Amino acid sequence: MMYELSEEHRMLQETVAKFVDNELMPLEKAVLARDIAGQPIGLTDEEVGPLLKKCKALGLWGLDVPEEFDGANLPAIALMGVQEEIGRTVVPFTFPPDSPNLHMLAKTVNEEQRIKYLDPYARGEATSAIAISEPGAGGDPAGMTTKAVKDGDHWTIDGRKIWISRIPKADFTIVMAVTDGEKRAHGGITAFLVDKGTPGMIIQREIPMLGGQRTYEVVFENCRLHERQVLGRVGNGFAPMQLRLTVRRLQMGAWCIGMARRALDMMMGHVTQRVTFGAKLSDRQAIQWWIADAATKIHACRLMVMDAAAKSDEGRDVRTEASMIKVFATEMVTEIVDHAMQSFGAMGVTKELPLQLMAAKARTMRVYEGPSEVHRMVIARRLIGAVR
Repeated sequence: MMYELSEEHRMLQETVAKFVDNELMPLEKAVLARDIAGQPIGLTDEEVGPLLKKCKALGLWGLDVPEEFDGANLPAIALMGVQEEIGRTVVPFTFPPDSPNLHMLAKTVNEEQRIKYLDPYARGEATSAIAISEPGAGGDPAGMTTKAVKDGDHWTIDGRKIWISRIPKADFTIVMAVTDGEKRAHGGITAFLVDKGTPGMIIQREIPMLGGQRTYEVVFENCRLHERQVLGRVGNGFAPMQLRLTVRRLQMGAWCIGMARRALDMMMGHVTQRVTFGAKLSDRQAIQWWIADAATKIHACRLMVMDAAAKSDEGRDVRTEASMIKVFATEMVTEIVDHAMQSFGAMGVTKELPLQLMAAKARTMRVYEGPSEVHRMVIARRLIGAVR
């Protein structure tokens, strides 16, 4: 099967590449300065505003939003090219809306929720977060302790969630809670839509992460929600959550390709100029092998990502492929960025180059959306189970 983008989708990727080069790359200096100062590296409202206007002007808005919500409804295989280009920069920017939560909402909302949550989210007029992981349990549904108890036509949520991105600014948060302690992932986990400012949802603390990112820990204390805020069916929150995670894992594979491309380009640009002991670094066999291995692994990773995206567009289950991509891509980019940093010598480990932010991002990517060890375990179990 050929994984070639159509002419239309190649033109889209080229448009995104120009957007990254012309609009995002110039902001890297400010992002790096914030990181050096120990500040969050997120973009300011003054920086985001013009970017969003440019996105609308270029048609880079709602790329995978269904047509009924005025979106482009692009296939996953086209979106991989888009995400690859976005991965080339350390500027934290996403074309609205963020895809994973969009797909989860689109699969589960009722008509009332569509109007209140999905419509504005699909139009980029609302933002969202998702609360899955918990202290001591991570994302393991067997260890989830946050509970939701039915009380008439309301539900009461009590518990604690951690490692949540964007929640201070989110208009609503998708919260996963146990509604049947015996069934858990097999019919006992429910998703709820919690509006910003809902009493009982308390942002406990901000957690500084590697690379200037921030996540948050949130406490739920007698957080009462009307039953209208159940997302999907009671007890059926696990499957839509898995869909969301699969979408994100394919995205991450494409981001890793973009990061690896950038690191490889920086390395090649440097080693062809740098002379040590009378010879260019590019003449050293060790450097040549780093470059050859990097190009080979980038090519292999792109084929993996495009294969999974094409299968996803056909409606096939790609959870195993997504796990393989999550492991291979994050470990690939970790190695390539590390070699790029090594080739720059002392300059490679300063905060003046974007390589250190890329290294930090690659490191965190090996943990969130499921750590590499869990994905290896899942892959092996599925393969072994298929031959028993």
